[in-house]
Amino acid sequence: MPIQPNILYLFSDQQTAGTLGCDGNRDLRTPALDSLAARGTRFENAYCTFPLCTPSRASMFTGLMPHQLGIERNGQGIPEGLRAAEIAPLLARHGYDCAYGGKWHVPEEAMSAGHGFDSICGFSDWELPGRCVDFIRRPREKPFFLVASFDNPHNICEWSRQQALPWGPVPDCPTGQCPALPPNFAVTAFEPEAVRRENQALLLYRAGTFTPDDWRQYRHAYYRLVEKVDAAIATILGALRESGQEDRTLVIFSSDHGDGAGAHQWNQKCALYEECVRVPLLVAPPGPAPVPGAIAPHLVSEGLDLYPTLCDYAGIQPPEGREGLSLRPLIEGRRGIPWRSAVTVETLFDGGRGTRGLMVRTARHKYTLYSWGKYREQLFDLATDPGEQINLAADPVHRDVLQHHRDLLAQWIERTDYRQGTHYAHPRVRPRVPGQEYPRQT
Repeated sequence: MPIQPNILYLFSDQQTAGTLGCDGNRDLRTPALDSLAARGTRFENAYCTFPLCTPSRASMFTGLMPHQLGIERNGQGIPEGLRAAEIAPLLARHGYDCAYGGKWHVPEEAMSAGHGFDSICGFSDWELPGRCVDFIRRPREKPFFLVASFDNPHNICEWSRQQALPWGPVPDCPTGQCPALPPNFAVTAFEPEAVRRENQALLLYRAGTFTPDDWRQYRHAYYRLVEKVDAAIATILGALRESGQEDRTLVIFSSDHGDGAGAHQWNQKCALYEECVRVPLLVAPPGPAPVPGAIAPHLVSEGLDLYPTLCDYAGIQPPEGREGLSLRPLIEGRRGIPWRSAVTVETLFDGGRGTRGLMVRTARHKYTLYSWGKYREQLFDLATDPGEQINLAADPVHRDVLQHHRDLLAQWIERTDYRQGTHYAHPRVRPRVPGQEYPRQT
C-alpha cells in the first residue's frame, strides 16, 4: 500500500472567492494563502453545496447534499445512521490520527460526540493556531488528519449588528481610503422579488439601511477579518514546515460559503449570487506539485468533492451513493480527465420568509430558480457578465439556453430525490421547474 500522506484541512467561515491576493485582489494581503496557491492548485470555480454554515459543513464531512442529510438550517445535526460514514471515522479506521480544532457548528454542542475526531481546541480563533502547532509537533507513528476551522471572517455578522467582535476588533479606516464599491453594486432590473424581500427581512444585518459609505466600511472590515485568518494560517503552515512534514502533507484551504460583500447591495449569505456560493479552494499536494501555481477552471462542488479527494490520497474506496469527484487527477495535471458539466447548489433563507432556491452552473451560464415571486428565474452569461447584472431569463432570445438549464435542474431533482419545497397538495412528489406540471396521477 502506498504511504498515506498527512492531511491538513484549513477552512474559514463566510469567505467569498476572490478574497485572495493571488486572485488579483489589491484591497487585502494574504501572503500565507498565496504561498499555498503557489505550491499547488487554485480552483477558480469551486462552489459550496448550500450558502449557510451547518448544511455546507455537513456536506463537507459526509460527501452528500444537504437535502440528502435532511439538513437545511443551522443547528441541525448529521443523522445518527450516517455518522459511521463521515470522513473522520472512515480515515480513522484506515490508520489516521484524526483531530479537529475550532468551530464545528453541526451543531456546535454535537462536537462532544466526537464524529471520529479528537478535539484539540474548542470554538476559539485565538487558541486555534497554537493548539494546531502543538498537535503537528507531537511525535506519532500514524499519519494525521487535522482540521483547523476558523470562525472569521464570519465576524462581519457582528460588525453588521454593531456588536463587539469575538476575536478582536478591526482597525478604523477613513471612508475615502476604504475599498471601492464592487462593480456589481447596483440592484439590477428583473432581480427576483423573493431575493429583495429576504434582504429586507434580515433587519439584524442592516443592509437595507446602508449608505454607499457604509458599504465601503463593510468591505474594509471584511477584508481585515480575512487577513486575521491568513495570519493564523501562516502560524500553522510555519509549524508544518519546521516539523519537516510539509512534503508529506496534503494541505487544503477553503470556506463553508461566501458573503455578499456589497455586491447587489447584499451582505450575509443564503442568496445564490456568486459572492455567496463561490468559495476559495487551494490544494497543495504532498511532495512537489506537478504544476505549481496552477489555476483550474473545472466546476467543483467543494462539499461533494472534498470527501472523495481525501479518500483518494488516503488510498480508501469511498462509500457508494456519492456524486463527488476526486480532485487528485486535476491537482496532478493529468490531461483528458472526464469531468462534470454542471454543479448544483441549494438554499433556504432560514429566519426570513422561508424562500427556497436552486442553482445550476454550467461552463458558461448560471441558472437560478427561487420558490416564489416575480422574476423567480435568473439566467446569466458569466463569460460576458461575471457580475450577474443582466438577467437573460427575461429575454426570449435566450429561450433555448434557459430551457436547457431548466432540464438540467429537473434531472438533478429526480436523480438526487430533492423534495424540499414540494407543494402542500403534492407532498410526495418532487417539485416542478417552470414549464412542468404535476402529473395527473398524483
